[in-house]
Amino acid sequence: MSIKKIITLTAVAVISVLMIYGFILISRIFSANTKFEEKELYVYVPTGADYSDVKKILEPYIKNFDNFEMVASKRSYPENVKSGRFLLKKDMNNIDLVRAMRSNVPVKLSFNNQERLENFAGRVGSEIEADSLSLLKAFRDPNFLKENDFNEENVFAMFIPNTYEVYWNTSAEKFRDKMIKEYRNFWTEERIAKAKAQGLTPVEATILASIVHKESVKKDERPRIAGVYLNRLRLEMPLQADPTVIYSLKLRDNNFDQVIKKVFYNDLLIKSPYNTYVHTGLPPGPVAMPDITAVEAVLNPEKHDYIYFCASIERFGYHEFASTYAEHTINAKKYSDWIVKQGVTR
Repeated sequence: MSIKKIITLTAVAVISVLMIYGFILISRIFSANTKFEEKELYVYVPTGADYSDVKKILEPYIKNFDNFEMVASKRSYPENVKSGRFLLKKDMNNIDLVRAMRSNVPVKLSFNNQERLENFAGRVGSEIEADSLSLLKAFRDPNFLKENDFNEENVFAMFIPNTYEVYWNTSAEKFRDKMIKEYRNFWTEERIAKAKAQGLTPVEATILASIVHKESVKKDERPRIAGVYLNRLRLEMPLQADPTVIYSLKLRDNNFDQVIKKVFYNDLLIKSPYNTYVHTGLPPGPVAMPDITAVEAVLNPEKHDYIYFCASIERFGYHEFASTYAEHTINAKKYSDWIVKQGVTR
Protein backbone atom coordinates (compact mmCIF):
# COMPACT_ATOMS: atom_id res chain seq x y z
CA MET A 1 0.00 0.00 0.00
CA SER A 2 1.41 3.35 -1.00
CA ILE A 3 2.23 6.06 1.50
CA LYS A 4 -0.24 8.35 -0.23
CA LYS A 5 -3.03 5.83 0.21
CA ILE A 6 -2.12 5.27 3.85
CA ILE A 7 -2.20 9.02 4.50
CA THR A 8 -5.56 9.29 2.74
CA LEU A 9 -7.06 6.42 4.74
CA THR A 10 -5.66 7.83 7.97
CA ALA A 11 -7.09 11.25 7.20
CA VAL A 12 -10.50 9.73 6.44
CA ALA A 13 -10.36 7.79 9.70
CA VAL A 14 -9.44 10.87 11.72
CA ILE A 15 -12.14 12.94 10.05
CA SER A 16 -14.65 10.17 10.70
CA VAL A 17 -13.66 10.03 14.36
CA LEU A 18 -13.88 13.81 14.63
CA MET A 19 -17.28 13.81 12.97
CA ILE A 20 -18.52 11.11 15.32
CA TYR A 21 -17.11 12.98 18.34
CA GLY A 22 -18.60 16.22 17.04
CA PHE A 23 -21.96 14.56 16.56
CA ILE A 24 -21.81 13.15 20.10
CA LEU A 25 -20.74 16.53 21.46
CA ILE A 26 -23.49 18.37 19.59
CA SER A 27 -25.97 15.76 20.75
CA ARG A 28 -24.90 16.23 24.37
CA ILE A 29 -25.24 19.99 24.04
CA PHE A 30 -28.36 20.40 21.94
CA SER A 31 -30.50 17.33 22.74
CA ALA A 32 -33.55 17.77 24.97
CA ASN A 33 -32.43 17.12 28.52
CA THR A 34 -35.47 17.48 30.79
CA LYS A 35 -37.44 14.75 32.51
CA PHE A 36 -40.67 16.40 33.60
CA GLU A 37 -44.01 16.11 31.83
CA GLU A 38 -45.35 19.60 32.49
CA LYS A 39 -45.00 22.15 29.69
CA GLU A 40 -43.16 24.42 32.11
CA LEU A 41 -42.31 24.72 35.77
CA TYR A 42 -40.51 27.10 38.10
CA VAL A 43 -37.53 26.32 40.30
CA TYR A 44 -36.46 28.51 43.19
CA VAL A 45 -32.86 29.16 44.20
CA PRO A 46 -32.58 30.66 47.70
CA THR A 47 -30.44 33.70 48.47
CA GLY A 48 -26.86 32.61 49.22
CA ALA A 49 -27.16 29.25 47.41
CA ASP A 50 -24.10 27.86 45.63
CA TYR A 51 -23.73 25.42 42.76
CA SER A 52 -24.01 22.36 45.02
CA ASP A 53 -27.39 23.67 46.18
CA VAL A 54 -28.49 24.26 42.60
CA LYS A 55 -27.53 20.68 41.66
CA LYS A 56 -29.88 19.34 44.33
CA ILE A 57 -32.65 21.63 43.11
CA LEU A 58 -32.24 20.72 39.42
CA GLU A 59 -31.46 16.99 39.59
CA PRO A 60 -35.15 15.91 39.75
CA TYR A 61 -35.82 17.74 36.48
CA ILE A 62 -32.73 17.01 34.34
CA LYS A 63 -32.31 13.74 32.46
CA ASN A 64 -28.53 13.63 32.06
CA PHE A 65 -26.83 15.82 34.64
CA ASP A 66 -23.33 15.13 33.31
CA ASN A 67 -24.28 16.71 30.01
CA PHE A 68 -25.78 19.69 31.78
CA GLU A 69 -22.68 20.12 33.94
CA MET A 70 -20.42 20.03 30.89
CA VAL A 71 -22.28 22.95 29.31
CA ALA A 72 -22.73 24.77 32.63
CA SER A 73 -18.98 24.55 33.27
CA LYS A 74 -18.11 25.85 29.79
CA ARG A 75 -20.41 28.80 30.38
CA SER A 76 -19.03 29.52 33.87
CA TYR A 77 -22.39 28.99 35.53
CA PRO A 78 -21.07 27.18 38.66
CA GLU A 79 -19.07 30.30 39.56
CA ASN A 80 -21.98 32.65 38.84
CA VAL A 81 -25.05 31.13 40.47
CA LYS A 82 -28.01 33.52 40.78
CA SER A 83 -30.80 33.30 43.33
CA GLY A 84 -34.40 33.76 42.28
CA ARG A 85 -37.27 32.16 40.40
CA PHE A 86 -36.42 30.45 37.12
CA LEU A 87 -38.62 29.07 34.36
CA LEU A 88 -37.84 25.64 32.90
CA LYS A 89 -39.68 24.39 29.82
CA LYS A 90 -40.16 20.82 28.68
CA ASP A 91 -37.48 19.51 26.25
CA MET A 92 -35.05 22.36 26.86
CA ASN A 93 -31.48 21.56 25.80
CA ASN A 94 -28.50 22.23 28.04
CA ILE A 95 -27.72 25.66 26.61
CA ASP A 96 -31.34 26.68 27.13
CA LEU A 97 -31.25 25.31 30.68
CA VAL A 98 -28.16 27.30 31.60
CA ARG A 99 -29.63 30.40 30.00
CA ALA A 100 -32.87 29.87 31.92
CA MET A 101 -30.99 29.62 35.21
CA ARG A 102 -29.58 33.07 34.57
CA SER A 103 -32.94 34.75 33.93
CA ASN A 104 -34.72 35.63 37.16
CA VAL A 105 -38.46 35.72 36.40
CA PRO A 106 -40.51 38.19 38.51
CA VAL A 107 -43.61 37.18 40.45
CA LYS A 108 -46.90 38.92 39.72
CA LEU A 109 -48.08 39.61 43.24
CA SER A 110 -51.71 40.63 43.75
CA PHE A 111 -53.32 41.50 47.04
CA ASN A 112 -56.54 43.07 48.27
CA ASN A 113 -59.15 42.64 50.97
CA GLN A 114 -56.60 41.76 53.67
CA GLU A 115 -58.00 42.34 57.14
CA ARG A 116 -54.84 43.22 59.08
CA LEU A 117 -51.09 43.54 58.75
CA GLU A 118 -50.43 39.97 59.91
CA ASN A 119 -52.71 38.53 57.23
CA PHE A 120 -51.06 40.71 54.62
CA ALA A 121 -47.57 39.60 55.67
CA GLY A 122 -48.69 35.98 55.38
CA ARG A 123 -50.12 36.62 51.91
CA VAL A 124 -46.91 38.22 50.65
CA GLY A 125 -44.72 35.66 52.43
CA SER A 126 -46.45 32.87 50.51
CA GLU A 127 -45.32 34.43 47.21
CA ILE A 128 -41.75 35.63 47.85
CA GLU A 129 -38.69 34.31 49.67
CA ALA A 130 -39.07 36.60 52.69
CA ASP A 131 -41.31 34.99 55.32
CA SER A 132 -44.15 36.67 57.21
CA LEU A 133 -42.09 37.27 60.36
CA SER A 134 -39.30 39.08 58.51
CA LEU A 135 -41.89 41.12 56.63
CA LEU A 136 -43.66 42.14 59.83
CA LYS A 137 -40.34 43.11 61.38
CA ALA A 138 -39.51 45.28 58.35
CA PHE A 139 -42.97 46.91 58.31
CA ARG A 140 -42.73 47.73 62.02
CA ASP A 141 -39.12 48.85 62.06
CA PRO A 142 -39.10 51.92 64.35
CA ASN A 143 -36.75 53.92 62.13
CA PHE A 144 -38.86 53.24 59.04
CA LEU A 145 -42.05 54.20 60.87
CA LYS A 146 -40.56 57.44 62.17
CA GLU A 147 -39.08 58.44 58.80
CA ASN A 148 -42.43 57.96 57.07
CA ASP A 149 -44.81 59.31 59.74
CA PHE A 150 -46.42 55.95 60.51
CA ASN A 151 -46.87 53.97 63.69
CA GLU A 152 -47.49 50.27 64.32
CA GLU A 153 -51.28 50.75 64.28
CA ASN A 154 -51.60 52.73 61.05
CA VAL A 155 -48.71 51.46 58.89
CA PHE A 156 -51.21 49.07 57.28
CA ALA A 157 -52.54 52.14 55.47
CA MET A 158 -49.35 52.17 53.41
CA PHE A 159 -50.31 49.23 51.20
CA ILE A 160 -52.28 50.02 48.06
CA PRO A 161 -54.07 46.92 46.69
CA ASN A 162 -52.98 46.18 43.15
CA THR A 163 -50.89 43.75 41.09
CA TYR A 164 -47.14 44.28 41.34
CA GLU A 165 -44.11 42.67 39.75
CA VAL A 166 -41.48 41.70 42.31
CA TYR A 167 -38.61 39.24 42.22
CA TRP A 168 -39.13 36.13 44.34
CA ASN A 169 -35.83 36.72 46.14
CA THR A 170 -36.77 40.27 47.13
CA SER A 171 -35.86 40.87 50.77
CA ALA A 172 -38.43 42.03 53.31
CA GLU A 173 -36.80 45.47 53.45
CA LYS A 174 -36.73 45.87 49.68
CA PHE A 175 -40.37 44.83 49.41
CA ARG A 176 -41.31 47.34 52.11
CA ASP A 177 -39.35 50.08 50.33
CA LYS A 178 -41.12 49.27 47.07
CA MET A 179 -44.47 49.58 48.82
CA ILE A 180 -43.68 52.99 50.30
CA LYS A 181 -42.75 54.20 46.79
CA GLU A 182 -46.09 52.90 45.47
CA TYR A 183 -47.86 54.64 48.35
CA ARG A 184 -46.20 57.96 47.51
CA ASN A 185 -47.03 57.51 43.83
CA PHE A 186 -50.67 56.87 44.69
CA TRP A 187 -50.98 59.88 46.97
CA THR A 188 -50.60 62.54 44.33
CA GLU A 189 -50.93 66.24 45.14
CA GLU A 190 -54.50 66.09 43.85
CA ARG A 191 -55.49 63.22 46.16
CA ILE A 192 -53.75 64.85 49.14
CA ALA A 193 -55.66 68.08 48.44
CA LYS A 194 -58.97 66.19 48.27
CA ALA A 195 -58.23 64.49 51.60
CA LYS A 196 -57.37 67.85 53.14
CA ALA A 197 -60.66 69.28 51.88
CA GLN A 198 -62.40 66.60 53.98
CA GLY A 199 -60.25 67.46 56.99
CA LEU A 200 -58.18 64.30 56.63
CA THR A 201 -54.59 63.25 56.07
CA PRO A 202 -53.88 60.42 53.59
CA VAL A 203 -53.58 57.96 56.49
CA GLU A 204 -56.84 59.16 58.04
CA ALA A 205 -58.57 58.95 54.65
CA THR A 206 -57.39 55.35 54.33
CA ILE A 207 -58.62 54.48 57.83
CA LEU A 208 -62.05 55.88 57.03
CA ALA A 209 -61.98 54.13 53.64
CA SER A 210 -61.38 50.82 55.43
CA ILE A 211 -64.67 51.31 57.30
CA VAL A 212 -66.50 52.30 54.10
CA HIS A 213 -64.99 49.26 52.37
CA LYS A 214 -66.33 46.94 55.08
CA GLU A 215 -69.74 48.61 55.22
CA SER A 216 -70.65 47.94 51.60
CA VAL A 217 -69.49 45.88 48.64
CA LYS A 218 -71.63 48.11 46.41
CA LYS A 219 -69.14 50.50 44.88
CA ASP A 220 -71.83 52.89 43.69
CA GLU A 221 -73.07 53.32 47.27
CA ARG A 222 -69.69 53.92 48.91
CA PRO A 223 -69.57 57.72 48.24
CA ARG A 224 -72.92 58.06 50.07
CA ILE A 225 -71.69 56.02 53.06
CA ALA A 226 -68.47 58.05 53.11
CA GLY A 227 -70.62 61.18 53.19
CA VAL A 228 -72.46 59.89 56.28
CA TYR A 229 -69.25 59.29 58.21
CA LEU A 230 -67.78 62.63 57.19
CA ASN A 231 -70.96 64.34 58.36
CA ARG A 232 -70.58 62.60 61.73
CA LEU A 233 -66.95 63.64 62.02
CA ARG A 234 -67.86 67.27 61.33
CA LEU A 235 -70.59 67.12 63.97
CA GLU A 236 -68.14 65.44 66.38
CA MET A 237 -70.50 62.50 66.67
CA PRO A 238 -69.15 58.98 67.29
CA LEU A 239 -68.83 57.14 64.00
CA GLN A 240 -70.69 54.15 65.51
CA ALA A 241 -69.42 51.91 62.73
CA ASP A 242 -70.20 48.21 63.12
CA PRO A 243 -67.04 47.14 61.22
CA THR A 244 -64.96 48.71 64.01
CA VAL A 245 -66.86 46.68 66.61
CA ILE A 246 -66.40 43.48 64.61
CA TYR A 247 -62.70 44.22 64.29
CA SER A 248 -62.51 44.85 68.05
CA LEU A 249 -64.20 41.50 68.79
CA LYS A 250 -61.84 39.62 66.49
CA LEU A 251 -58.87 41.43 67.98
CA ARG A 252 -60.00 40.57 71.51
CA ASP A 253 -60.47 36.90 70.60
CA ASN A 254 -57.30 36.85 68.47
CA ASN A 255 -59.41 35.11 65.86
CA PHE A 256 -59.78 36.85 62.51
CA ASP A 257 -61.23 33.73 60.89
CA GLN A 258 -64.52 33.95 62.76
CA VAL A 259 -67.56 35.17 60.83
CA ILE A 260 -69.68 37.78 62.64
CA LYS A 261 -72.92 38.58 60.84
CA LYS A 262 -74.68 40.47 63.60
CA VAL A 263 -73.54 42.96 66.23
CA PHE A 264 -75.40 42.85 69.55
CA TYR A 265 -75.86 45.63 72.10
CA ASN A 266 -73.30 44.16 74.51
CA ASP A 267 -70.76 44.09 71.67
CA LEU A 268 -71.04 47.86 71.35
CA LEU A 269 -69.55 48.23 74.83
CA ILE A 270 -66.34 46.31 74.15
CA LYS A 271 -63.30 48.16 75.45
CA SER A 272 -61.08 48.71 72.47
CA PRO A 273 -59.50 51.78 70.87
CA TYR A 274 -61.00 50.53 67.61
CA ASN A 275 -64.58 50.62 68.92
CA THR A 276 -66.13 53.77 67.47
CA TYR A 277 -69.25 53.38 69.61
CA VAL A 278 -67.09 54.03 72.68
CA HIS A 279 -64.53 56.45 71.19
CA THR A 280 -65.18 59.47 69.00
CA GLY A 281 -63.11 60.10 65.90
CA LEU A 282 -61.30 57.56 63.79
CA PRO A 283 -59.84 54.30 65.10
CA PRO A 284 -56.03 54.18 65.42
CA GLY A 285 -55.60 52.18 62.23
CA PRO A 286 -57.45 50.58 59.31
CA VAL A 287 -59.90 47.78 60.08
CA ALA A 288 -59.18 46.25 56.66
CA MET A 289 -57.25 46.97 53.49
CA PRO A 290 -59.60 49.26 51.54
CA ASP A 291 -59.67 48.95 47.79
CA ILE A 292 -59.10 52.02 45.67
CA THR A 293 -62.84 52.64 45.10
CA ALA A 294 -63.34 52.98 48.86
CA VAL A 295 -60.48 55.48 49.09
CA GLU A 296 -61.89 57.43 46.15
CA ALA A 297 -65.31 57.43 47.84
CA VAL A 298 -63.80 59.17 50.86
CA LEU A 299 -61.97 61.66 48.64
CA ASN A 300 -65.08 62.28 46.53
CA PRO A 301 -68.01 61.80 48.92
CA GLU A 302 -71.63 62.39 48.08
CA LYS A 303 -72.88 65.69 49.49
CA HIS A 304 -76.02 65.17 51.61
CA ASP A 305 -77.39 65.63 55.14
CA TYR A 306 -77.68 61.95 56.05
CA ILE A 307 -76.34 60.99 59.45
CA TYR A 308 -77.72 57.45 59.81
CA PHE A 309 -78.00 54.31 57.72
CA CYS A 310 -78.76 50.63 58.13
CA ALA A 311 -79.01 47.59 55.88
CA SER A 312 -81.93 47.49 53.49
CA ILE A 313 -84.29 44.48 53.44
CA GLU A 314 -85.66 45.49 50.04
CA ARG A 315 -82.40 46.06 48.15
CA PHE A 316 -80.03 43.44 49.50
CA GLY A 317 -76.47 44.65 49.74
CA TYR A 318 -77.59 48.28 49.88
CA HIS A 319 -78.63 50.52 52.78
CA GLU A 320 -81.44 52.83 53.86
CA PHE A 321 -80.31 56.35 54.79
CA ALA A 322 -81.86 58.87 57.15
CA SER A 323 -81.29 62.45 58.24
CA THR A 324 -83.06 62.10 61.60
CA TYR A 325 -82.90 59.55 64.37
CA ALA A 326 -86.70 59.02 64.14
CA GLU A 327 -86.39 57.99 60.48
CA HIS A 328 -83.43 55.78 61.30
CA THR A 329 -85.33 54.03 64.11
CA ILE A 330 -88.03 52.96 61.67
CA ASN A 331 -85.46 51.62 59.19
CA ALA A 332 -83.47 49.88 61.89
CA LYS A 333 -86.55 48.10 63.31
CA LYS A 334 -87.44 46.75 59.86
CA TYR A 335 -83.97 45.28 59.56
CA SER A 336 -83.93 43.93 63.13
CA ASP A 337 -87.28 42.18 62.66
CA TRP A 338 -86.07 40.66 59.40
CA ILE A 339 -82.86 39.40 61.06
CA VAL A 340 -84.90 37.70 63.80
CA LYS A 341 -86.99 35.94 61.16
CA GLN A 342 -83.82 34.67 59.49
CA GLY A 343 -82.69 33.10 62.76
CA VAL A 344 -79.30 34.83 62.72
CA THR A 345 -77.65 34.36 66.12
CA ARG A 346 -74.19 35.79 65.42
